[in-house]
Amino acid sequence: MYGAFMAVGWVASRKVREGTAADLIVAGRQMPLWIAALTMTATWVDGGYLLGTTEGVYKSSIQLGIQGGLCFGISLILGGLFFAGVMRRFGFTTLIDPFEARFGKRWAAVLFLPALAGALFWSAELLVALGATFGVVLGMKLTTAILLSAVVTTAYTVLGGMWSVAYTDIFQLALVAMGLAAALPFVLDGAGGLHHAWITYVTARPDGSGVIPALQPHGGLWTRASVVGWWDVSLMLIFGGIPWNCYFQRVLSCKTARDARGMSTLAGALTIAFTVPPLLTGVAAFAYPWSPDLVARLHATPADTMPLLFAKAVPPMIGLLGLAAIIGAVTSSFSSSILSAGSMLSWNCLKRLMWPSLSPAHMKRAIRSSILLFGAVATVLALKVQSVQALWFFTSDLVFVLLFPQLLFALFDTKANRTGSIAAFAVSLVLRLGGGEPLLGLPPFISYPDTVPFRALAAAAGLVLLPVVSRATARWDEARPLRNPVAVQP
Repeated sequence: MYGAFMAVGWVASRKVREGTAADLIVAGRQMPLWIAALTMTATWVDGGYLLGTTEGVYKSSIQLGIQGGLCFGISLILGGLFFAGVMRRFGFTTLIDPFEARFGKRWAAVLFLPALAGALFWSAELLVALGATFGVVLGMKLTTAILLSAVVTTAYTVLGGMWSVAYTDIFQLALVAMGLAAALPFVLDGAGGLHHAWITYVTARPDGSGVIPALQPHGGLWTRASVVGWWDVSLMLIFGGIPWNCYFQRVLSCKTARDARGMSTLAGALTIAFTVPPLLTGVAAFAYPWSPDLVARLHATPADTMPLLFAKAVPPMIGLLGLAAIIGAVTSSFSSSILSAGSMLSWNCLKRLMWPSLSPAHMKRAIRSSILLFGAVATVLALKVQSVQALWFFTSDLVFVLLFPQLLFALFDTKANRTGSIAAFAVSLVLRLGGGEPLLGLPPFISYPDTVPFRALAAAAGLVLLPVVSRATARWDEARPLRNPVAVQP
């Protein structure tokens, strides 16, 4: 299967051998709508999506399990309605370009940092999901699985950039669909059938079987703090799912602004639809007759829920198809993530900020070198990650709080200036870090009550401050018009 990935990536790479940097970064802006929609869906339906959804449903509730997939799907639809057309119409090359146009090169380089951090953390989460699955299904060591996957995926991404990623994404998304479709009937049968599994789940968790929690506390699961927390995280996932360069690479690869909007809407619907198989897998896992030692293992590492079902509840060949589904989901997203990070570094930092005279040939080398660099860094980070679902959510946390207000006003506020951007960024960062982050070992230094959605509060501060400070400082920091600084032409 990895050989097939390499073959597809190599065939696709022939489109860029004599092409420009635009072929590597945005597919020469010639990608058909259906290819763009499928590669976008494959990017969002990653290993954390599949394993995290099943993990959340099994250990907590359906509302928490499907939260990521549902909210990311909504974010794609909203992105298509409001952001995709504008970005494609201006012909930008990366997410950072409108920041450069509105706020200047140097401050755009600072705004690049949270986008980069999000891509790296996400890449590490993907490799952890894959390594855990290899270990459960095949007994392979974590390091071996991570290295194998990272080397192969990085190699075909370096070869063909966006075109290689897009074509392998389609192949990998087909693996996801076939693997889940083949494994799910056996998983449900092992749990006593869909009806039995569902009744068992609903009986045990009557307040955890809905799509969204009620607005008021109810049952044992939904206290006031947990309800506020669910909506806080949901807002973070919906609006934090928009300012990602891997999303806008697909938008900017489309032929027209209309195609970009249609691609985003279609991908959002497909992303939501793909929550159903891992949701049902989590329900089946709850009703499955696990042995006592496996119950203890799942309590310790609930992220192993889906891989353990593929290892124990289905025939070996079907289990391998399930493994193929997870591999396809992870590798498609990992390639998109390192391509996204490499594109921003090579284009916005090296070309736009440091070496404007960089030749097209050297630019292509810089893109490929950046992809290699980020593939290696993500591989190292992958060995230090714990919870799949926690890291999956945290990647959107940074982007939501720090970048969503910046992108919104850079695109739609003609009076937004650099001073307003800096003030909004600084205050939002302090308010977010004030809540602490257990995943990174950061203790809180602001005592937020449990009922305060501090992520949404931090983002809201940026949404208020950026336009207010921009207008207050307009006399000595004139707002810049939004235009493409220097388009990469196909």
